[in-house]
Order: sequence, then C-alpha cells, then structure tokens
Amino acid sequence: MIKLIPLQLFLNFAFLLVSLSVHAHQPVLVTEGDNTAEAPYIIEQSEISKAIFSELKGNPHYFRIDSNSSFEFYAGITVPKIDGCPLSKKFSFEVLDANFELIQRKNGENFKWWEWYEKHGKKWYWIGPEIGENFKSNRIYNAGTYYIRVYNKSNTGQYVLAVGGTESFPITVIVRMIFSMPKINSSFWDDVECSKIEANG
Repeated sequence: MIKLIPLQLFLNFAFLLVSLSVHAHQPVLVTEGDNTAEAPYIIEQSEISKAIFSELKGNPHYFRIDSNSSFEFYAGITVPKIDGCPLSKKFSFEVLDANFELIQRKNGENFKWWEWYEKHGKKWYWIGPEIGENFKSNRIYNAGTYYIRVYNKSNTGQYVLAVGGTESFPITVIVRMIFSMPKINSSFWDDVECSKIEANG
C-alpha cells in the first residue's frame, strides 16, 4: 500500500499536466483568516488567472491587489453547482480604490446566473457577473492598490472568485494542486448537501 502512494501521486501529476494545457485557473483554497478590510487576502501576481474558493461566514470578504505598473484586470464571481440543488445564494462584488472608494459594482442579485460545466475539473458552476468578458480581461487598470469586496444579503455561503486572465501553471502550483484539489472537491461539491446549503442561509 505504501508503494502505491507515490504511484498515485505520479498519476495525478501526469493528469494535471495534460488537463492544464488548456484554459484553466489556478485553484486557491482560502479558509483561514477573516479577510477583513483591515486584513484582506493579498492577491499576488494579479494578472495570473486564479479561482479563489472561500466561504462567507457573517461578514464580507476583502481581497487586495497591489501593482507597480498598469495591468489587465479581470474579476468574476461563481458558485459551485450541487446536483439537485437550486441556486440558493447569489453573490455580488465591488472593486474599490486604495481609499475604499467605489470604482465598479457587480450586483449578483439582479443578474441572471447560468450553468456552466468545467470539463477538465468535471464540475458544474453557477456563473455570476464579471468585470471582463467571457472569463477574460477587457480593460487596463493603472498602477496602484485595489480592493475587491465580496458579499451577499446574509454574508454567508460558498463562492469562487475568479481573477486574472493569464494562464500559468509552474511546477510548484501543480504540486500544490495535487493536495489541494481533493480538499476543494470535498468541501465545495462532493460532501455538500442541499439541506446544508439552505440551513446556512
């Protein structure tokens, strides 16, 4: 059994190398910290595409971007789609400047969310509003500090914040994914029940 573990890791690694040759986001699991305005989650390399998996637990989440030069900006909000479960929570997000002044707001409550199947991860999502087009950037932001605020009516529920538009999967990210993806799949799809989602609302 012990000898099988390295083999399984190698097979997972090989699968990731193949599947990541096409469009994908780096998955990032954010479960620690409150991600407040005073202590936001720092998004490094803002142009690199990432899918940030997290959960609101009573308060909005804040994400911070710092850039010393102009950059292509993209942000979009999605929700894991659970088989047999309706979309019970819609999320909104705002882009703020360094002084927390509003730049742009995307209201998920008034948006017509739609279903989307990510064929490489073999998972379904509810797709919400985006700043960009077709999961890609369509605008340039000047150098500076920006914040993304994610929230909804109850400030509860699981969501996925997609940022950046440049695909990049260095070996360190691929190795990390071998261990993080089972946790993400379990927490956001496989072990989630409709009753749990509704109870947290």
